[in-house]
Amino acid sequence: MDLTQGTQQEKINRSKKTMMWFAMVSMAMVFAGLTSAYVVSKARKDWSIDLEFPQPFVYSIFVIIASSFTFFLVKKAIENNNRNLATLLLLSTLALGITFVVLQFEGFEDIVSQGYHFTGPTSNIISTFMFIIIVTHLAHIIGGILVLLVVIYNHFKQKYKSGQTLGLELGAMYWHFVDFLWVYLFLFLYFVK
Repeated sequence: MDLTQGTQQEKINRSKKTMMWFAMVSMAMVFAGLTSAYVVSKARKDWSIDLEFPQPFVYSIFVIIASSFTFFLVKKAIENNNRNLATLLLLSTLALGITFVVLQFEGFEDIVSQGYHFTGPTSNIISTFMFIIIVTHLAHIIGGILVLLVVIYNHFKQKYKSGQTLGLELGAMYWHFVDFLWVYLFLFLYFVK
């Protein structure tokens, strides 16, 4: 690759990363709007309930942080030419992502078992907000799992090597973003009552 092609590729890579940043800012705005609506709605007379925060949501924060850590280590493994470790870390990240999704559904079951539903006559404003916020985040996590599957596929096709990790980096940016987002949402929902 000559210098002109290298410079052109760098520009393309930078533009793809910039587009990812714009996408993440847009997603952050969605959640800023949802959490703002939650705060504004606290003034409602029907706000106060004794909903116990679901334990599976607590477990899920540790799972999502672990998944971010394993995904972070993948690039280091690729740059060190340790494909076996990269494979193990990618599959671990996928397993942790799926575990996170399962824990979210267990958290929903916990809320319902406490007698609070997300819609209908047995719903209330808090359980409805929790459902909307968490399902919206869950949709982004499922998108992240799809991205992760593409990264894993490309890894098995040996598309990533030292100095050529753009797809991996973009996937990791998105994954870390949705992980950070859950940490924020968890702390918000846990402490803003």
